[in-house]
Amino acid sequence: MMVDKRHSGPSGQAAPAAVPLYGFQPPVGTPYGLEVSTVEDFFAEHDDWPWNPPRPGRATFHYLIAVTEGELRHDVDHVTRTVAPGQWLWVRPGHAQCWHPPGAARGLFILFEPDVLRPDLARLLAPLTAHEAPAVLTPHPDDTAWLQQTAVQLLDEHRALGRRPLGIHHALRRSLLESLLLRLANSPDITPTGTATNGTGRADRYRRFLDVLELRFRELHQAADYAELLGCSVRTLSRAARDATGKGVRELIDERRLLEARRLLGAAQWDARAVAVHLGFTDPANFGRFFRDRTGLTPAAFTAGEAPTLPPPLFG
Repeated sequence: MMVDKRHSGPSGQAAPAAVPLYGFQPPVGTPYGLEVSTVEDFFAEHDDWPWNPPRPGRATFHYLIAVTEGELRHDVDHVTRTVAPGQWLWVRPGHAQCWHPPGAARGLFILFEPDVLRPDLARLLAPLTAHEAPAVLTPHPDDTAWLQQTAVQLLDEHRALGRRPLGIHHALRRSLLESLLLRLANSPDITPTGTATNGTGRADRYRRFLDVLELRFRELHQAADYAELLGCSVRTLSRAARDATGKGVRELIDERRLLEARRLLGAAQWDARAVAVHLGFTDPANFGRFFRDRTGLTPAAFTAGEAPTLPPPLFG
């Protein structure tokens, strides 16, 4: 189902090495980057997965869980979320997560890679798949039953491998997934884009920049790095970022690194040296200056004084 793409840390720095990055690896015979199961089956088939004991990790794909019974507890970006029946948990690519034992929780479990969605649908769904979108979604009451029924149909079609030609099988799975996501985008938690062209041109380039940033901000810290990965000039990328946020690319990179530092120093309780290594600083003193210049606090002071009141993250 997943393959460990762990980044190794330096000797003596266990914390950064404890947050592996998992890529998508479906079971043999499963076509394309989409897999559907149930919470109970997933736990039963993976008794050594990162909940035994619980430990954090990140993935390059989407986790989408519809809870139908009980309550599911799951850490997303070092904040424990409780998902009740009728709600959906969404862990997006790059987010730090940590499993809890499911207990009595039951539900549908969908894993999919971003490129499973057709480009035109991906643009429409951008507010739903965005890194800053809520981790727990409460659908509109009129949509709750429909969404669960569609998820069950998707599970049934996923298990129907071999009953019909492979191309038709995959088209049906993708169609059901996209229908489900389009209806889920109607959730009150999601702010619609409001324009048909929001995902095109510079807006689309900015969205792709956010995708890359979420996966690479620990190691890539220059605007030129991201421009090269996106196949455009720094100037072009800067225009896209300023159009979307009014901020420069480097400022957005620094904001993402700072957010991760706050999370790790706060709820995760990492020490400053481990955070510095994890975020690619060449020297802990450089990290200390970076953090102090942007927060007015040293990392140690932040951990001691502000960590208990750190609010749930709004980005990433």
